[in-house]
Amino acid sequence: MTVHFIGAGPGAADLITVRGARILAASPVCLYAGSLVPVELLAECPEDARLVDTANLDIEQITAELVRAHEDGHDVARLHSGDPSVFSAVNEQMKRLDEAGVPYEVVPGVPAFAAAAAALKRELTVPTVGQTVILTRIAQRATAMPEGEDLATLGRSGALIVLHLAARYVDRVVDELLPHYGADCPTAVVAMASRPDEIILRGTLDSIAEQVKAAGVIRTAVIMVGRTLGSEQFRDSHLYSPERDRHVC
Repeated sequence: MTVHFIGAGPGAADLITVRGARILAASPVCLYAGSLVPVELLAECPEDARLVDTANLDIEQITAELVRAHEDGHDVARLHSGDPSVFSAVNEQMKRLDEAGVPYEVVPGVPAFAAAAAALKRELTVPTVGQTVILTRIAQRATAMPEGEDLATLGRSGALIVLHLAARYVDRVVDELLPHYGADCPTAVVAMASRPDEIILRGTLDSIAEQVKAAGVIRTAVIMVGRTLGSEQFRDSHLYSPERDRHVC
């Protein structure tokens, strides 16, 4: 049998992919992070499915559940918030399944930064303004950042920076990026993107921290800093330009 690591999307239950929903509806076992995955998604599971909330389980307990389901001959839907490719803690699960000889696949989902961009009604890449997006986080007590990936270093690029898991440390984010982006750099914070309680904060690098604190945002949020967020004057993309020769491959 197979373990299916499924990106459940950023929050709204209907943002799971068609493939993810199909697998969920056919899997007799479902492991999900109760603190992050919308409970409405569980209604898609078979009526007699075994549902396991992993919020209070450690990696060995989670692995034991996956291996047990495999040994019982059951497919498993392993729901992760957002998309499994970034900040999902999927690697350590896949490593243990490899060691146990349990097959698995990964089903992508809508990442939080994409949902945040949709909420802001912004394309994160703008011709002649910015064509690079950096997805990152900041060092915390639990996990240090690799050398060269601190904000002070990444900020030198001037690219749009998207920070996950950093709203609680917004003052630190501002302090480290101010020298590179300037106080007037457009900045936004989106919390609970795509959910009914979504919070959207817009401002500049020198004003966003106070907004975040006033709104009480400390988790389930992304911080975006970069000129493309506020650019209104830019050249149109070559993709749809009337000057483009559409007969050339």
